[in-house]
Order: sequence, then C-alpha cells, then structure tokens
Amino acid sequence: MSRARQPPLVTGISPKEGAAWTKVTIRGENLGTGPADLIGLSICGHNCLLTAEWMSASKIVCRVGPAKDEKGEIIVTTKSGGLGTSTVSFKLLRPERIGILDQSAVWVDEMNYYDMRTDRNKGISPLSLRPSNPLGIDTDKGKIPQKDLELIFPGMSGDFTSENFSATWYIIENHAGSSFEQLKIAASNLKKQATKKNEGSLAYVKGGLSTFFEAQDALAAIHQRLESDGTERVEGSMTQRLENILNRASDTADALFQEVLGRKDKADSTRNALNVLQRFKFLFNLPLNIERNIQKGDYDVVINDYEKAKSLFGNTEVPVFKKVYAEVETRITSLRSLLMEKLLQTPSTLHDQKRYIRYLSDLHAPGDPAWQCIEAQHKWIQKLMFDCKKEFISGQRALDLEGDTRPSALGRLSHTTSLKRGGSLRTPRPSTWRIETPQQVQFVEKLSDVVIGQLPNFWKLWISYVNGSLFSETGEKSGQVEKSKKNARQRQNDFKKIIEDLNNRLVKLIRGAILPTTLPQNDRNDYGGWETKTDLSGAWLTQIIHTVRGCYEALSALEIPNDLLQAIQDLLLELRVHCIMMTLLHTTEDIKRLAEKEDWVVDNEGITSLPSQFEQCMVQMLQSLKEPLEIKPGEMNVLQIEQVQDQAAELSVNIMRVFIKCLEKLSTTTDGVVDTSHNMAVDLTSPDRFVSVQEGFSPTSEQRLLIILSNCQYLERHTFLNLANHFEKHGFTGTEKITRVSVDTVRDLDRKLFEAYIERRADPIAGSLEPGIYAGYFDWRDCQTPTGVRNYLKEALVNIITVHAEVFTISKDLVPQVLSKIVDSVADEMCRLMQCVSSFSKNGALQARLELCALRDAIATYLNSESNASFKLALDALPQLQSGADKKLLEELLNKFKSRMQLQLTCFQPSSVHPIKR
Repeated sequence: MSRARQPPLVTGISPKEGAAWTKVTIRGENLGTGPADLIGLSICGHNCLLTAEWMSASKIVCRVGPAKDEKGEIIVTTKSGGLGTSTVSFKLLRPERIGILDQSAVWVDEMNYYDMRTDRNKGISPLSLRPSNPLGIDTDKGKIPQKDLELIFPGMSGDFTSENFSATWYIIENHAGSSFEQLKIAASNLKKQATKKNEGSLAYVKGGLSTFFEAQDALAAIHQRLESDGTERVEGSMTQRLENILNRASDTADALFQEVLGRKDKADSTRNALNVLQRFKFLFNLPLNIERNIQKGDYDVVINDYEKAKSLFGNTEVPVFKKVYAEVETRITSLRSLLMEKLLQTPSTLHDQKRYIRYLSDLHAPGDPAWQCIEAQHKWIQKLMFDCKKEFISGQRALDLEGDTRPSALGRLSHTTSLKRGGSLRTPRPSTWRIETPQQVQFVEKLSDVVIGQLPNFWKLWISYVNGSLFSETGEKSGQVEKSKKNARQRQNDFKKIIEDLNNRLVKLIRGAILPTTLPQNDRNDYGGWETKTDLSGAWLTQIIHTVRGCYEALSALEIPNDLLQAIQDLLLELRVHCIMMTLLHTTEDIKRLAEKEDWVVDNEGITSLPSQFEQCMVQMLQSLKEPLEIKPGEMNVLQIEQVQDQAAELSVNIMRVFIKCLEKLSTTTDGVVDTSHNMAVDLTSPDRFVSVQEGFSPTSEQRLLIILSNCQYLERHTFLNLANHFEKHGFTGTEKITRVSVDTVRDLDRKLFEAYIERRADPIAGSLEPGIYAGYFDWRDCQTPTGVRNYLKEALVNIITVHAEVFTISKDLVPQVLSKIVDSVADEMCRLMQCVSSFSKNGALQARLELCALRDAIATYLNSESNASFKLALDALPQLQSGADKKLLEELLNKFKSRMQLQLTCFQPSSVHPIKR
C-alpha cells in the first residue's frame, strides 16, 4: 500500500488582492490528484469550490466569492491529503457602488437603482432615472473608512436611492473636500431639477404638438379623396368601369376560339391523365402491394409505404386520389386488427410484443396498444398460476418429468440483474424425485417457475413502455416517445396494482398449499383445496423456503420496488416460523421413538448409545433449521420475535421432557417388552470389570435402573451442556431456561430411580441383620467368649459386595453414591438393634463391639456423617471394655477377620485402576 499523501500546502496566489468574483490562480504543493480528489476550497472564509478548476497538483484556478472577511487564508481540502494549510493570504477589496448611468464591465443589479415615483399624482416619464451625480458638482471622495461611517450613522446609508438615505453621510463620502461655494451651487442645481420635475407630462405634450397637427391633416386628405370617388353615380366608380371592360373583352375572345380551345382541352386532359397515372403509380399500386407485403410479413415495408402515402395524399381533394387512398385505409385497418390480434395472443416473446406495439403505434392504432398488451399478459399470468394449482389439486400433471426437457425458469435466471438464461439455482434430482416429493412442494416450485418465467419479460415490457424505448431505441420519433411516457405516467398506479395483484395471488396460492389457516375465510375456496394432501415435514418446508427465496431474489434482481414485494417477504417470515415449529414438533415424535432403539449395551463410562442418539437427533434438527434461521437481505431474525421465542423455547423444553419421559418408561419396562437381541455388554479387557456376561443375558430391572441412572448423570453433565452450546450457536434464545428445566427434570428422575434402586437393594440387606444376629437363640446376656465375627455379618458384607459388583459393572461413578446409601441403611439398622438390647454380658458386649468395629472398618471407605453417627450411637449403647485383655482380644479378632476376608474386602478399597476406553 502506498503511504498517505501530505496535506495540501498553498504557497502563492495571483493576484493577491481584488474584488469579489476576481479570477485568481492558486499555486502550491499536493493540491490533489485530480478534480474528483478536490473536495474543498475556501478563500477568506468563503467556499469557492463551485468555481474551482483543478489544473494540476500544483495549480488551481477559481473565482473569489463575496466573503465577509477582508483578508484571509487560502485553504485547500483533498480526499487524499485532508485539510491543508496556507503560507499566503488574499485581500478582498470592497468595490465602489456603480451609478445607474455609469459604464460597467460586469453585470450590476439595477433593482435598487430605479427611481420610484415619489408622487403618483404627477406624471413623469417612467424611464426617468436619477443622475449618478445629483448635486451637479465635482465629487471629491473622502478618506474616511466605510466602517467608521457605519459606526457614526448606524442603520443609515449614503446611497441616495436607499430608504435610509442620510444626506450628511453622502456629503462626507462624496464631497468631503468641496468648498462652501460649491455646495451652494449644488443646492441651486437641486432646486432646478425639482422645478423641471414639477412641470410633469405637460412639457412632453407641448414639445410634440406640431406632429399631432401633421398627422391630422394627412388623415383628412385621405378621407376627402375617398368621399369624392364614391359620388360618381352614372358610370359607377373607376374600378367598376374597368371591370366591365375586361369582362366584355373576355367574352369576345371566347366566342372566337371556343372550338379550337375545346380540342386543345381534350388533348390536354388525355395527356394529363397519362401523366397522372405514370406520376402517381405508387398510389395506384399501393393497395395490391400492401396485401402482398402483409402476406410476406414485411410489416415495416407496409408502414413505410403507408406513411409516404399519407403524407402525400392524406389531405387530397382529388376524387380519384381520395378513392384510392380510401382503399389503402381499408387495407391498413385490416392490418391494425391483425397486429392487435397477434399482440394479444399468448404466449408470445417480449421481442414480438415490442415489435407489434411499435407497428401499431406507427399505424396510429386507436387506444393504447402497449397497455392493452400489459393487461393481456396480466390475465395470461393469472391463468397460468391457477392452472398450475388445478393440475396439482387433481393429481394430473400435463408434463412428465422425463419427457420435459425444458429448463426450469429458476434455471433461466441468475442472481444478477442480467436475467440471462443459464445455470440453474437447483441441484440435480434423482429420477424418483417426482414420486417422492409431496404435491405441495412440486406445486410451489412449478408456481415459482411460472412467475419467474413470465414476470421478467412482463416487467421489461413496462420499463420499455415507461422510457419510450418501445418506439425507438435511438430516441427517434420523439413525439411517440413523449406520448408513451405521458401514458405511462398516467398508468403507473394501475401497473402497481397489477404487480401487487400478481404477488398477492402468488402468496395466497402458496399459503393455500402450505399455510391454509392463514388465508381469510372468503379466499379458501379459490386458493385452498389441499386438505387431503399430506402434512409436510421440516425438510420439505425448508425446500419450499429455498424456492420462495429464489423467487424473491429473482424478482428483486429486476429492480421491482421493495414495497411491491413486501407480501412475499411476509410469506417468507411465516414460512420460516412454521418450518421451525413443525421441525420441533416432528423432532418430538422422533425422540419418542428413541426408546425403541435402546439396546442396553453400555460402554466403559456406564452409558448406552441412547444419550448420543438423542444429542445427534437434536444436532441434526438444529442443522436442518439453518435455512429457516438464516437472515437474507431485507429479512428479519425470526428468533427476535417474542412470540416465536416463547414457542420455540417451550417446544425445545418439551423435547427434553419427552426424552426424559422415555428414560423413565425404559426404567419400568418389563423383560417381555425389552428387545433382548442386544445384551448388556461389558469391557472384559478392563481390569475393573470382573462380571462375565453370558450370551442371551438381558438386564434385570435393577440393572436397568442403574443404566438409566448412569444415562441421567451423563445427560446432566455433558449432553445438556453440549445442546445448550448448539442452541446458542444457532441463535436460539431462552437457552438458560431450556437447560434449567431439562436439568431439573432429569434430576427428579435421577432421584426417583435412585431411591427405587436403594429400596430394592438396601432393604433386604438391612432386613437380614436381625434374623442373623439372633439365629440359634443367641442372647447378648448369656453368650460364650467371642472367637470371631459371626456369619450373618459376613453374609451382609457379601451382599454389599454383590451390590458393589453390580453397580461397578454398570458405572464406576455410581459406586460411592449407591454404597454410601446402603451402608447408611445398614449402619442405621445396626444402631437400632444395639439400642434395643436391654443389657449385655461381658462376652456379649465384646461380641457386639467386635462385630460393629469389623463392619465399620470393612466399609469405612463409604461412611458418611450419618453412618458414622449411627455407628457411634451403636457403640455408645455397649458397655465399655474394662480390662486390657478384652481390648487385646478384640484387636486380635479384628485382625483375624480382616486377614481372612482380605480378598472380599479389597473391593471396598479405593481403586487406582481406571476403565479402558474403547
């Protein structure tokens, strides 16, 4: 990129002073790269850009304007350099006032110099003007500055023609050096001028009195001569006698030469007839030539011959010429009718329409052929649009897709204003497209083809009508062009109504097919009739939006005013909203059917493919809304409409609820309903997996609960967050509400399913404790010395290990949550049982403490505050150990228990091995 140019610098001006409108030459540096680069020029604060003439980067010529400042800088402003500076200045000289009778080389506004009549009752010559020197003495300009005079006489003027004239100012300004004697002479001159003025118009009458007398004598002599000529009553007037003599001479001559002259006249007549036939053979042969040229289609020749004949014989009074010309007019009348018939015939090309209109105009056809053609094309396009609807409503198509090789109208138009035939806006379709595509979609595309195929030529015809090019491409025949423009101006509102009518019919036909409920009741019979057709999915609606947008863009390329296309814009807005809503509704139905695709195959994270399928379905749904959500020029963002925002957010929330409802339904599905073709699978290569699932295994109800719980947690932690990002990426509003409601709903389901699982697993374990403790009539008050932990506690631990294995097989992340709840239930039951014992013997207390400590130490990893409190209360209910031997025995028995149960208790230890991800 080139570096920025330096600001303009004015270094010289010639001349350096002058009056307003003086032509000056400005010189300097960086005065612009061209005339277009010069954007500002001021001299003494006055803008002189209008008179500026850029000569070069160092020279500009202009005229100085009437600035207020007497001296100031010359500032040049350019696009490339910005505001410039000046090292020189210009002095503006105030010009002297020019008198009425003074010579001047420039134009002077004389409005203020006319001597208005001071007394309208006294007639003076309207051309009388005050002299430039009313005092009649030599002027002697003073040296007092003009500004000082203005300060001395505020609001007054030294101009004697001004209403605020001040005599003192005038004398100081023009006769400051005159003597008193000269001023006395000036006063005498003024008195003489006043005396002459008072004489009025009487002086002018006296000066021209002799002229009036001479004119009067001449008129009287002429009148007397005429009167004397009219008094000769015997022979009549002199002219009457001369006429009689001439008539008698003529009669005598006729009698002498009548026969000879008669033969001569006959020969002359024959000769004249032959000459006429030869001379005017063009006219006599014209009727036959017109017929022949009409049959050949040479209308230009016919029109030229007719124009020639009309100019020669149009106003003839010769009977034979009138008769032949009348025959020509008959032929031309027939030609007018033929051309009008061809003009109104549909379909026809724009070239033919222009040609016939030009012919009819040249033949001076009655009416306005161009407007009649426009009306005929209007009716033809209307008929095509309704015929298109009838074809699809009845299901009968006149054209077969395979046999129709004509290019689509959309393909004949490009995105440019050239509107040339060429590439297609549509992508190639398979051969089965016509069968698979719904009737409404085919109808909208065919209707768009009709409109885009007809409206461009229709609009071009109107433009030619407006600018007069219908009659002459080169501006010839200006009379016809002006007449065309005048007619077009008178019919602008009518044509605007025609375009609005076509657009409204297009919109109503599409509404009747896609949005019938938006039609007024009285229009449903004419534009509806699609009730028996299938409802459209979001994908087909998107295709319709694409088609309508292509139609709108093609019409916009014709430079049709936007207000005439507003109906299509409104339709597009409603179609986009309808497409969004229908897509969300259909997605809801698709989500309902996701439950049928659950295969219960879990991955290393303990989730099935269902959350992924749900997320994929939602992402595909949002991607399908790319076209409806896209904002084209002139369109608005549909998601900025409050009502659309609320509906879209509500439907999105409903989709989330429907999926969560599917999860809840799956959690309660019986074995007979579940598809067992796919069995619950585990990663046998993972060291954290130890349950081998045999083929033919189907998940139990408890395992289903765990799988759904794992899916719920994955939804809350990942899926919903990902979907929120996708919603925001596609411009959806209310994402926070959608996420909040979704998370709250899935948490409710998670809590419900978790409580159901804990109830199924914890209650049997806690319920087996009491029967196991008192098996064999065991009594805490009468028991033997403890030898180890009894079997009931080991069975309880094995049952807890079984739950651990079941949960770990599904999801490792659920283990702490589930085990803590089960341990809490077991601890609470043990606390209750210990508190229910009335008394303990020494051995009973030792046995109870041994079992409580063994249980607490085994499941220590999953203890929480509640279970710790339960164990503390249970131990507090036991008598304290008094002897060291008892404490030693307790420690030995605990170590013995931990040693023998080491393998089983390993599962309760925190695992450092993570599942292997596939």
